[in-house]
Amino acid sequence: MTKITFKMEPFNCPSCVKKIETTLARQAGVKEVQVMFHSNQIRIQAESPEVSAVDLATTLGKLGYPVLSTKVS
Repeated sequence: MTKITFKMEPFNCPSCVKKIETTLARQAGVKEVQVMFHSNQIRIQAESPEVSAVDLATTLGKLGYPVLSTKVS
């Protein structure tokens, strides 16, 4: 299982969190998405190593949420 953590710019509202969770959860291979509103982090558990942190970060950028840093483990 791959774990990806994104450090984000501050979120504006709780509806932003729901939008992010819904969009990322629909991505192939993503098992779980946790958005931490107060710490500005997103934690993702992926079912396979083929899930690309770069692709997920690109998706977030297209939604208007730029990624500041990424950690993959």
